[in-house]
Amino acid sequence: MPRNARIDIANEYYHVINRANGRLEIFKTPADYALFEELLLEAVELFEMSVVAYVLMPNHWHFLLSPRADGDLGRFMHRLSNSHTRKVHALTNTNGGGHLYQGRYKSFLVDTDKYLLYLVRYIERNPVRAGLVGACEEWQWGSAFRRFSGNMQQKRLLADAPTDLPHEYRVWINTAETPEELSAIRTCVTRGTPYGRDSWVDVMINRFKLQSTQRSVGRPRKN
Repeated sequence: MPRNARIDIANEYYHVINRANGRLEIFKTPADYALFEELLLEAVELFEMSVVAYVLMPNHWHFLLSPRADGDLGRFMHRLSNSHTRKVHALTNTNGGGHLYQGRYKSFLVDTDKYLLYLVRYIERNPVRAGLVGACEEWQWGSAFRRFSGNMQQKRLLADAPTDLPHEYRVWINTAETPEELSAIRTCVTRGTPYGRDSWVDVMINRFKLQSTQRSVGRPRKN
């Protein structure tokens, strides 16, 4: 199946993922995570990127981003990935030692309203699902921690979501996703299809000429 063209349009929301080459660990120490977050903040300020949610895991990371200008998603990710790769190679004396990441990042359009909220929870619950912590906000290297325990400088990284977060947010993100939620998000990642309402997905497929064979795959149940 041909790969869909990479979409990079302003004011849309994107689930962005990348993994380490060979799924080896990118982040082994607190200093490794802290370095990436410093570079992330620099790139956010440079491109005025909206970061709604993120999490750094030992061998991969997830972002929920919204760029301000067409093409900024690609420029932002190029800056972040390249600066991180150079820093890691310099610190580990491995210049010329190969790729840090398995390839280019993957990005998927996300609808607003409940779908965006489901994705925030999916991203912030990664460390819990992996058994690294018992609650989302205990994982220092993600947006859940910054929302609850971050200082003013740390909270600067996060942008407001276009959809209000639930009132009992701490309880909500620490409530496991339904099997349907997990299946829908994971299928969208696997298939490269937008994640959202049926009507919205159809509009995105037609607007950006995405592969029609990916339609109707992994959508959440209507309710």
